[in-house]
Amino acid sequence: MPDLKTVVQQLDSLRSTLNQYNYQYYVLDNPSVPDATYDRLMRELQQLEAEHPSLLTEDSPSQRVGAEPLSAFKQVQHEVPMLSLDNAFNSVDMRDFDKRIKSRLSPSAAASLHYVSEPKLDGIAVSLLYRDGVLVRGATRGDGSVGEDITLNVRTIASIPLRLLGDAFPQVLEVRGEVYMPKRSFERLNERARAEGGKLFVNPRNAAAGTLRQLDPRIVASRHLEMCSYGVGLIAGGEVADTHSGTLQRLQQWGFRINSEMEVVDDVDGCLASHDRLLAKRDNLPYDIDGIVFKVNEINFQQRLGFVARAPRWAIAHKFPAEEEITRLVDVDFQVGRTGAITPVARLAPVFVGGVTVSNATLHNQDEIERLGVMINDSVIIRRAGDVIPQVAKVVVEQRPDNARVIAFPSACPVCESPLERIDGEAVTRCTGALICGAQQKEMIKHFASRKAMDIDGLGDKLIEQMVDESLITSAADLYRLNADQLASLERMAEKSARNILTALEHSKSTTLAKFLYSLGIREVGEATATSLANHFGKLAAIQQASIEALLDVSDVGPVVAQYVFDFFHAEHSAELLSNLINVGIHWPDVMVKSDDQLPLKNQTFVVTGSLETMGRAEAKERLVALGAKVAGSVSKKTHCIVAGPGAGSKLTKAQELGIEILDEAMLIALLNRYQQD
Repeated sequence: MPDLKTVVQQLDSLRSTLNQYNYQYYVLDNPSVPDATYDRLMRELQQLEAEHPSLLTEDSPSQRVGAEPLSAFKQVQHEVPMLSLDNAFNSVDMRDFDKRIKSRLSPSAAASLHYVSEPKLDGIAVSLLYRDGVLVRGATRGDGSVGEDITLNVRTIASIPLRLLGDAFPQVLEVRGEVYMPKRSFERLNERARAEGGKLFVNPRNAAAGTLRQLDPRIVASRHLEMCSYGVGLIAGGEVADTHSGTLQRLQQWGFRINSEMEVVDDVDGCLASHDRLLAKRDNLPYDIDGIVFKVNEINFQQRLGFVARAPRWAIAHKFPAEEEITRLVDVDFQVGRTGAITPVARLAPVFVGGVTVSNATLHNQDEIERLGVMINDSVIIRRAGDVIPQVAKVVVEQRPDNARVIAFPSACPVCESPLERIDGEAVTRCTGALICGAQQKEMIKHFASRKAMDIDGLGDKLIEQMVDESLITSAADLYRLNADQLASLERMAEKSARNILTALEHSKSTTLAKFLYSLGIREVGEATATSLANHFGKLAAIQQASIEALLDVSDVGPVVAQYVFDFFHAEHSAELLSNLINVGIHWPDVMVKSDDQLPLKNQTFVVTGSLETMGRAEAKERLVALGAKVAGSVSKKTHCIVAGPGAGSKLTKAQELGIEILDEAMLIALLNRYQQD
């Protein structure tokens, strides 16, 4: 048991640290640690204060909501304080919350209460004041009692009504909500900043905070923020509803956006089921969420339950696993990809983030290392969202140790020692060794054997690496010259497995021109472009002989891709590879070249998203391209139609916003069959 002096020192240290983090997060809009780190320290402080209540002070971070606002905007006093929420981090915390609620209500009330589940948007809380239905003030939450006047900025947000719809609203109505930056707006903002050499934002929440604090409303308008309403504050001269869900519905009627994922559940089990459902959908939502807020639905029960010093008793935020964490960058390795691209990979002290333990993260390229200013032994913030490769998002410069050292980008290939080159206008540095580079050999053969290319069953990455390392193969053509004895001699390779691989190799010899083109690993030639080339020229020889001008006639080929294709087919090593592959027996039928009147979808751009159960997305793309369509990976104003299956997320949302035609799988099949019959 620590003595009193030690406890006081621990409390002072925790409070000082949390106050600094509050200042950086709420005042400077420049957080230096992830939310998970802050939450852990706050819970440690709360636990220590609970064990030693006599040491609790009014100025403790646990007794206040936020930090003092900056003085750049006029200050606003909130008539009804904007309090924060207590947090739950697991099902035990949620069940404890439910027990506390029911213990404060009568048995009959406890039996009839419901909860409202709302996604916890990762944005900035704001207050909007309406008098006689007209927006008169917008303010930030600030420290909960005093915020900042951002009226001119919120007026630029399209999802905030300047005048309420209808006429049944109170004379004075304060609406509260979360202003956030959608993922697509965040990506565009950072793309512009990167192109202009400007500062990149770490995440959408940070970008939204920085945007709301702009003094020029035109900048705010250009960044396309959105707001979702989650409740009300001051009300005078009228009423809203007797339930929280009813209040949100009324707000929607008056012109406010509410979250479509909101639902009313019967009990704590319903809360936990809602949490799991949204956690599974999290990565496909068009905005960031970091948990779910659960509120008692009945307003009269909320009033009975009341508040503690800093939060309502009737609400709680069930946080998701953190997508950002802080750790130490131990070292940097440089990997060589299929096209020779040199990628720096950060080796990290293992850290649990986004639901998994992460020990590696991409640093992208030399420019990214310089932009971040990262050094070996730095403390860094790692961000991981869903299946996205973890990346170093920010350096915590304040924690840089004395033994930090500069990351030295190699001057020669780390595998084959060939010279490196960087073409003007490109961010990537590449090895010039091509097929003499063992790393490029491995990656090219892995790509050649992959499912979407030659689909050689049983030929995994580790087996390919082993065969290259033992000099059994140096190119894709060598795969077809292997015999059973060579394969069986490999580590962990049984005789039956060797025979199965030889059978798979023989089977793969019969393919299509499009798959063969894709398997060659030509830069920027994906499945759709390979299919377009095959359909346009019909024969491999025609592609080999095509000029740049002829390649540009292909609907899915621009100047850069045309140059890559032309260069590949005119390289000496490519001619040798193609000759060897054909000599070992790889073959395909010629493609019948169709005239324009046989391509009813020519010059139309489709996007396929979600899961398709009958044909699968790959087949859908192939059949669309065969009819002349271009299949893109993202939705834009140039998109003609989107095919959306179950699980479609932000792409479907954007298509709806742009008024683009949307087909489900049954409609797509009907379309394809109609054109096929024609």
